[in-house]
Amino acid sequence: MKSLLWLLGLFAIAVGLTLAAHNNGYLVLVYPPYRIEMSLTLFVIALLAGFVLGYALLRMALAALRLPDYVRRFRAERAQSRGRSAMMEALTAFFEGRYAAAEQAAVRAMDLGESSGINPIIAARAAHELREFDKRDAYLAAAEGKAVGEATMRLMAQSKFMLDQQQPQSALNALKELRNAGVRNHVGALQLELKAQQLAQNWDGVLEVLAQLEKRAALDATVGVQLRQQAYIGKLRRAEGAAALQAVWKSIPSEFRRRARVATTAAGIFIQLKDCVTAQRILSDSLETEWDSSLLALYGECPGENVVAQIEQAERWLVQHADDAALLLALGRLCLHQGLWGKAQNYLEASISVAPSRAAYTALAQLLEKLHKPDEAFRYYQKSVELAQAGG
Repeated sequence: MKSLLWLLGLFAIAVGLTLAAHNNGYLVLVYPPYRIEMSLTLFVIALLAGFVLGYALLRMALAALRLPDYVRRFRAERAQSRGRSAMMEALTAFFEGRYAAAEQAAVRAMDLGESSGINPIIAARAAHELREFDKRDAYLAAAEGKAVGEATMRLMAQSKFMLDQQQPQSALNALKELRNAGVRNHVGALQLELKAQQLAQNWDGVLEVLAQLEKRAALDATVGVQLRQQAYIGKLRRAEGAAALQAVWKSIPSEFRRRARVATTAAGIFIQLKDCVTAQRILSDSLETEWDSSLLALYGECPGENVVAQIEQAERWLVQHADDAALLLALGRLCLHQGLWGKAQNYLEASISVAPSRAAYTALAQLLEKLHKPDEAFRYYQKSVELAQAGG
């Protein structure tokens, strides 16, 4: 469109000049005592030339006046371009693991006037990886007062730094500040909070964060089960007194109460509190659900109110698990406690024949002492010590 207008203008000028060339008129300018006479065509040409020259001079004057502002903008744009290039260099170096180069590039970007809050965060993360914590904290301070999104980067970075230095409460405080700023808990923040709650051994907090991550499908199912199991075990270990332990145990879902590690932990604590009845019930329920030989050591350590019933239960298990050394050892201990010397000796010797263990040798030595056979008892004590020295 612009080209068309120029073309039309040129045609108009050409037509005007042609008409003027065939015009015989003239122009007289009188300014006493002076008199100027010229052809009309020359006057028109001079007038046009004067207009063009004036326009050119005006444009040159305006350009001269705008020159300082243009130079300032040019320099600012060039500095901004260099700053952006330095920022991209810092990002590239950081993700490549070249932390010293990343820090230097981020600092250069800030010196060039690049105002993005990502530069001090990159510098802080790089300094943290280089274990230059004073510089890291100075970079973090430089990132304060930025926009909401950039404040989020700062607080997320600060949380990670505190976790790496085993300071979970400081990390939780940073995440709390993030929530107070109106930022909803996203997956990254929840993952940091999960780690912080674990380090702080705040198991109720762990379970709460796990629920949020699972709701967002941001956690592998197997990992989620393992972390829940760890949290329930932690709650059991932190329970003080029988009443608190019973309350924690009842709060654990039945699915986890029957898991071997949870059952072993709970039964061991109940045994310490002299509540062998509850411990035996926990162990029996877990073994009935899923067989795990690690539970049997506790099963034989703490006889309940009805030892005969325990022996009968264990002998029913023996039908399906005849070669389980831990089950044979548990039966031997229960029979020893009940005074069934012959059965106790048979079970203990059978356990040793399947898999020799210090516990079986020691129990058999104790049995032989009760049978007034000190020499044989001493021999089994020696075997127990030899096995311990061999790492068995």
